[in-house]
Amino acid sequence: MQDEPLNPTQSDSERDITSDELSFVHDAVLLEETVAAVLGVKSLPKQKDGDQNGLNISGIYVDATFGRGGHSRLLLSQLADDATLIVFDKDPTAISVAQELASKDSRVHVVHDSFATLTDSLAAMGISEVDGLMADLGISSPQIDDGSRGFSFMRDGAVDMRMDTSRGQSVAEWLEQVDDETLANVLYEFGEERHSRRIARAIKQMESYESTLELAEVIKEAHPNWQRGKHPATQSFQAMRIFINNELGDVDEFLAQSIAILKSGGQLAVISFHSLEDRRIKQFLQRHSKGQYPEDENLPMLPNRPRYFSKPKRVGPSKAETSQNPRARSAWLRMATRTDTEYQQTVAP
Repeated sequence: MQDEPLNPTQSDSERDITSDELSFVHDAVLLEETVAAVLGVKSLPKQKDGDQNGLNISGIYVDATFGRGGHSRLLLSQLADDATLIVFDKDPTAISVAQELASKDSRVHVVHDSFATLTDSLAAMGISEVDGLMADLGISSPQIDDGSRGFSFMRDGAVDMRMDTSRGQSVAEWLEQVDDETLANVLYEFGEERHSRRIARAIKQMESYESTLELAEVIKEAHPNWQRGKHPATQSFQAMRIFINNELGDVDEFLAQSIAILKSGGQLAVISFHSLEDRRIKQFLQRHSKGQYPEDENLPMLPNRPRYFSKPKRVGPSKAETSQNPRARSAWLRMATRTDTEYQQTVAP
């Protein structure tokens, strides 16, 4: 598939989702494609009489973004009884769901933390390498649907936006302290909002930050021009959420750690929903599959850099999936196989 740029203003949270579509958005995106990729197979066995015929594969696997467990459950159906699945998530509600699954399936082990802690968390479990890593980045539909979490500009709630409500600073607390210029820079960098300075000034003139609907309305009134059919607060909400949760920093940490933690022949499969994430994944895999690094560009002779991954592949959702699950429309799955090249700690991520 030819590589095409994503819409730079695309939000992974509420991208053109209407009330009529909410019944579909809970489905795991690119479900079979992702599980097949992390197992290193072309496709999963066909179902017969409603039962999934498992591949019975052994090994250690990681679901770095458990969510509500759609990808994990399908992966478990393909794993042998002696396999291990470690699931990560920041969200306490997602962790509760994961712990319930773990209570019924001894192969599942739960980590309540960011996937940026991948290496340290696995080391604490006595695991130094795994057979496969998968991640579904961004915000989940249940988080959007719960107005109290603060992610939605269509449902009223506290201006929180933390993935992990048990720790850290909420967006409301941050807005009370941040200056206009810093806020504008965040809106521009993480939301690619062209009118960031105007919107930042309007936000800082608010008396309080207790209501997501009030915040969204202020942004709407300050925004001089917006795309038809797209709420003017989309990019600003995305930017504040990404910033407060350090989402892009966590993605960079996760990708860098994947090199050392994957076995030779192990699989990396990552789903993204907007250009800021997808660009990072694409560049990471290109760099480490070609052995080409930015710091080498001006050297008279290019050094022989290690190639840690095979040529990456990209898969998008089928028309059938996008018709059933509107959230899948902006999704891309990028995947690659870890080569047998020994990891060198000195190489820049």
